[in-house]
Amino acid sequence: MAEPEVQPSALNIPNALTIGRLLLVPVFGYFLLVEDGQNEAYRYLAGLIFIVASITDWVDGYLARKMNVVTSFGKIADPIADKALTGVALLGLSILDDLAWWITVLILARELLVTVVRFAVISDGVIPASRGGKLKTVTQMIAIFLYLLPLTGFLVTVRTIVMGVALLLTVATGIDYCFRAIAVRRAAELRREAFDEPQSKD
Repeated sequence: MAEPEVQPSALNIPNALTIGRLLLVPVFGYFLLVEDGQNEAYRYLAGLIFIVASITDWVDGYLARKMNVVTSFGKIADPIADKALTGVALLGLSILDDLAWWITVLILARELLVTVVRFAVISDGVIPASRGGKLKTVTQMIAIFLYLLPLTGFLVTVRTIVMGVALLLTVATGIDYCFRAIAVRRAAELRREAFDEPQSKD
């Protein structure tokens, strides 16, 4: 008899990084909003915290796979930490009138839609991250980082363009995710029909 597979402990370095990222979110939010966002030193510090937290997102995922310590806790906590960081950044920037509210609403609505769709088809299969989705995430993080900094002149135009690209990718990958979810659901239905068909002939 095969021995049951031993699940890795939730107490590991990748999960510690995820928890650290979650703990950084309120600290980041404080430095972004303190003094109504007018203190340039604090804005740069907020940008530094954001980029460090964003890097840990890549590092903890890489280490979890490299060390073979992917856990249920990590699968749940990691996206929560990501969405908390991004959500606080976008909401904070809109509160400070540095970013239009419709942009914040669009990005957060897309993330909510993808989360709902993911849970809707989770029993049928897992939708892997696409290259477009990864590019969206990177572009979005760069755009948010640029908006966190007290930039002037030409750099303001640059960050506007980067955010525009991020929005296009946000919408495009959101639509693509919905279509892929439909394909996963359809494939699962076909498998069930194929499995049930021989039984119906008995």
